Amino acid sequence: MAHEKNHDYHILNPSAWPLLGACSGFVMLFGAVLYFHDHGPWILLMGLVGVLYVMFGWWSDVVTESMVGDHTPVVRIGLRYGFIMFIMSEIMFFAAWFWAFFKNAMYPMGPMSPIKDGVWPPVGIETFDPWHLPLINTLILLCSGCAATWAHHALVHGNNREDMKKGLALAIALGAIFTVFQAYEYSHAAFGFSGNIYGATFFMSTGFHGAHVIIGTIFLFICLLRTMRGHFTPEQHVGFEAAAWYWHFVDVVWLFLFAAVYIWGG
Repeated sequence: MAHEKNHDYHILNPSAWPLLGACSGFVMLFGAVLYFHDHGPWILLMGLVGVLYVMFGWWSDVVTESMVGDHTPVVRIGLRYGFIMFIMSEIMFFAAWFWAFFKNAMYPMGPMSPIKDGVWPPVGIETFDPWHLPLINTLILLCSGCAATWAHHALVHGNNREDMKKGLALAIALGAIFTVFQAYEYSHAAFGFSGNIYGATFFMSTGFHGAHVIIGTIFLFICLLRTMRGHFTPEQHVGFEAAAWYWHFVDVVWLFLFAAVYIWGG
């Protein structure tokens, strides 16, 4: 009776995941530095495998905790706050790339800048027409966000599992189509990553967004698998909420990229 739990908080058991994750992240970073200096990608790949293993194991434990009842209302609030802080850090990450693009467009300087020509985009850069494939990709991603919202509404209002599965499947399919179209666009770019600041900022900003789309698609796919196993309830579905928030964040970032990089910057 002295050790009986009489509070709503979840006291975690000792875990090796934080230490293993930190070590794997360091190995991956160290390997990336070596790779950039032509020492091969093997240490980088070892660190990446370690990070992926930690992600799988740690998040599996979190799912197990939710299924055995450890995610009380107080714990769920903490999880939501934590994910909101993560989204805020992602906003700052993309703000840096937007700042790099705007700064070089409005105040060009440096060895890679178009200062000698005084124009943006630099002379010789043939930009994408925003009203063709970029516009199609915008509509695809917005429709995918609507499908994720449909799945969330189906769960919260009526616990309609079939509509939830359909909404998630549609969101995943549209996300995959977006990635394919983005890869097709890259393959037809009339400029490269190196040698000009426009290409560097374009590919860094849109490329990191593309990586987030891939991660978000996987996130939604995991939620679809969990839905098929009956994991979510209308009252307890923090994992799916996090996936939906992340996907809408990806949508909003793309809208800013479409307006700033493709339309204004082009």
